Amino acid sequence: MNATSLSRRLAGVLMLLAMCLAALPAIAQANTPEQMIRDSVDELMGNIEGRKDYYREHPGELEAVVDDSLEQVADFRYIGASVMGRYFRNASPSQRSRFVDTFRQTLIDTYAKGLVTFDYQDIRVLENQDASRYEDQASVEMEVVASDGTVYPVSYSLRQDDGQWKVVNVIVNGINLGLTFRNQFDQAMRDQSRDYDAVIDGWAPELAVEELEQGDEG
Repeated sequence: MNATSLSRRLAGVLMLLAMCLAALPAIAQANTPEQMIRDSVDELMGNIEGRKDYYREHPGELEAVVDDSLEQVADFRYIGASVMGRYFRNASPSQRSRFVDTFRQTLIDTYAKGLVTFDYQDIRVLENQDASRYEDQASVEMEVVASDGTVYPVSYSLRQDDGQWKVVNVIVNGINLGLTFRNQFDQAMRDQSRDYDAVIDGWAPELAVEELEQGDEG
């Protein structure tokens, strides 16, 4: 498999994850994080099945749906602060807000392109979930199965905010995406001599495609 097809494939995996999140508002009354994710997968499978041609012809519509829905279920302010890491404290309120908006849009633009090219067999939430150590934190384990049988393990990290569960991180094939993006932000700040505006304006995160395919072998 060449790098281009692999990149599209993994972008498809991540886009499917985004679509899982996009389905959450419709089933927000679920009692547990696991049930919330499980119900969203069922919603996703019903909505996407047989509609690839439609989304291929209407990519803007797909991006708009994901954008509107993710805002309700993903805690992007928390995620943005985590990605900025030690630089968050010295950023102005305007810079923090701009980075959150930019980060969200780059994810949507990147992953929406993968949906129509990724062939999958199944998306499943695992039956046995580990109990959380904290009442306001949880993780939900699931798998995305590609058409050739390749299994991508996925773990959602969630936190409870004002009584509502929201996703704050995703681990794909053992690779912590939040940490990956934080390291990229740190490197960009070093390269740009800590010029926040330059880093935000030029933010174009890379997904380390080969690393995601190989997974965490450590």
